Amino acid sequence: MDNAHWLEISLTVDGELAEAVAEVLSRFVANGVVTERDIIYNDAEDRGTPVGPIRVFGYLPFDEQIEETRQRLEESLWHLSVIQALPTPTFKTIVDQDWMSAWKKHYNPIPIGQKLLILPAWFDSKDPDRIAIKIDPCMAFGTGTHPSTQLCMQLLENYVKPGESFIDVGCGSGILSITAVKLGADQAIAVDVDRAAIIGTRENAEINAVQDQIKVGQGSTSKILAGDLGITNAPLVAANILAPIILRLFDDGLADLVAPGGVLLLSGILDEQVGKIRAAAEEKGLQFLEIKQINDWVALAFTA
Repeated sequence: MDNAHWLEISLTVDGELAEAVAEVLSRFVANGVVTERDIIYNDAEDRGTPVGPIRVFGYLPFDEQIEETRQRLEESLWHLSVIQALPTPTFKTIVDQDWMSAWKKHYNPIPIGQKLLILPAWFDSKDPDRIAIKIDPCMAFGTGTHPSTQLCMQLLENYVKPGESFIDVGCGSGILSITAVKLGADQAIAVDVDRAAIIGTRENAEINAVQDQIKVGQGSTSKILAGDLGITNAPLVAANILAPIILRLFDDGLADLVAPGGVLLLSGILDEQVGKIRAAAEEKGLQFLEIKQINDWVALAFTA
């Protein structure tokens, strides 16, 4: 085709379902998944608060396999709907010349906590009082739009200490490792089982000019504990993953990654899952420090 077209697929869901829907779409769409929601402003000084349902969408290449791809995607969404009801997805054709503008218009700077600002890779920061974290949303999960990532970044502001090491389990786009280094950590060890996440983390680290301070490896806790990445524990460890995976990671030695007196940050947890996560952490000898919450999503901090 001389003028390529794209088929946009979108679903509008509540916060609890957004991550699951995004994971399904990511198996099929080109260049990543976008999530967006409305923002309310209380006054001219307010930086805005996300409200309401979340629109999750992405783009399928309009090629010879488009019907087969669409059918397989809809089947995957149907399997998810068996667990919890989903709205019917909507489809819209977009011509190639509209591609980048349609993609980029959904991304704007996102202020986090007191110090941080998430920027799309093509933006330049206009806020000298905030630390810019540049992320290419086309690379891997973890663009900073999801509450679980924002909560973990807020906690990083509180617990990163200059000159100390940081371990990021399930690094996704690398956003937490980049944040930790820019807040003063001397090095970050980032691992993920997904090869796309490894590539995305390395490229995002280069965008932020911190590639020399972030060591990336494909794997999980066992890879770090084996010493494959140079250190086996750190004063600060984070895992921004779904709660069932966090529970499995505790069985695989997640608590052993935290140096004595160090801190473990856990996010990707729904409020009704907090009890199980706290019990699992305390069973490994960790002590609860604090909780942060946005809507149904929760992040927890523990000390070893």
